[in-house]
Amino acid sequence: MRPRNHFAPAKNWMNDPNGMVYYKGKYHLFFQYSPESDIWKDISWGHAVSSDLVHWEELPIALLADEAGLIFSGSAVVDYKNTSGFGTLENPPMVAIYTNVVNDIQSQALAFSLDEGLTWEKYSGNPVLDLGLKDFRDPKVSWHEESQSWIMALALPDLHKIAFYTSPDLKQWEKLSEFGPAAATGGVWECPDLFALATSTGERKWLLIVSLNPGGPQGGSATQYFIGDFDGRTFTADDLEERWIDYGKDFYAAVTFDGVPDGERILIGWCNNWDYARDIPALPYRGEMALPRKLTLEGRTLISRPAIELKSSLITVDFENEYTTAHGVAISRVDGSLILDRSKSSIDGKRYSTVLPSSMEQGSLKLEIYEDIHSVEIFINGGAMVLTYLNFVEG
Repeated sequence: MRPRNHFAPAKNWMNDPNGMVYYKGKYHLFFQYSPESDIWKDISWGHAVSSDLVHWEELPIALLADEAGLIFSGSAVVDYKNTSGFGTLENPPMVAIYTNVVNDIQSQALAFSLDEGLTWEKYSGNPVLDLGLKDFRDPKVSWHEESQSWIMALALPDLHKIAFYTSPDLKQWEKLSEFGPAAATGGVWECPDLFALATSTGERKWLLIVSLNPGGPQGGSATQYFIGDFDGRTFTADDLEERWIDYGKDFYAAVTFDGVPDGERILIGWCNNWDYARDIPALPYRGEMALPRKLTLEGRTLISRPAIELKSSLITVDFENEYTTAHGVAISRVDGSLILDRSKSSIDGKRYSTVLPSSMEQGSLKLEIYEDIHSVEIFINGGAMVLTYLNFVEG
């Protein structure tokens, strides 16, 4: 009963993807992990690697919760210039930047590895950024070539803001600016990501990803994005419209891999929703990732396509009115909306309605449907819209 094409740990609880980085031909996926339980507890960083984003090797726990605190979400980079001094130019360190939690206070901390992520040492100078706040988390760090500095995007969840910081060495951080509140604010803001993409016309635009819980288009958790510009200090959105990376029920905390060649952006989200994440079956794992997706930008539309070839699980439908997948999920089209009915699923037995954009209201829709043991992912018209749903069918 394990998923065929989606990463899941061998056992126990998993949620947000963390520390995603590409190094020496391998994709490193870290993730929120409970070492001894199938519920959220003593949260740490699990670790898996893959050379093709399909076949994953689960490695020993990377960062373990201990007396120094819980290990919440964050990111990882390869410090090729050795700005941190943790390694050398010949053997640059992989550096994890994560939220450390002690007595409900959230601060930002570092750990480093000199053996390609197999073993880790926590920085003796932790925390590197501490404002004494209870909600101050999820650092996403990347190298900003224009300013020759590290840039951190960090969530201020209850304020619906993303704060930006800069550092020359990953250890000393200076605040630059804030973005928000904007667009969807029905829940806390979490798990930001900031990166540039070239549009189909060659223009360079910046995207800011922000996860939201609750307040998503189908209720509960979801991941939104903004298109704009970043000048090294401030992110300025072109507009403040609501835009969702995925319009389904089960796609959250999505972030991209750092360091993928040729500037490609590959995104992975947690295939789950906090509305019921603690209640889905433990098999003996509880939680899985959605398919990795390659992102491109066509005008104002973010295109998401599977980053891997999975022909065995692909169904292509030139869709007019109604379709039922092999796992019993019924899809229908009514009055400019797409309806997904998972009433046969043991999760919630509900029907979900997604309003189609005006460009999709007329004519047929091309649906590419990727089914796995416990999930259905629907890519509409080449990835202009995506719907992701868990689907635990009884019997």
